Amino acid sequence: MARIRMLTSVAGADGVWHAGEERDLPGDQATAWADGVRAVLVRAEPVETPEAPAPERTARKRPAARVRRETRTA
Repeated sequence: MARIRMLTSVAGADGVWHAGEERDLPGDQATAWADGVRAVLVRAEPVETPEAPAPERTARKRPAARVRRETRTA
């Protein structure tokens, strides 16, 4: 079963569905009705909010190369 929210009122042999009402229908029927004009699908579970993006990691700066000093003795 899938839940739809009516966007327009519809009348037929089974009764009247008013705009704003939510109805449970089998999945394939709900998909057919949820065309964005007559109805839209309603999520049963709350929408997950994305976590904050992880901070970007940059390579550590390498320490400057040490200058090797030689002392010469004669």
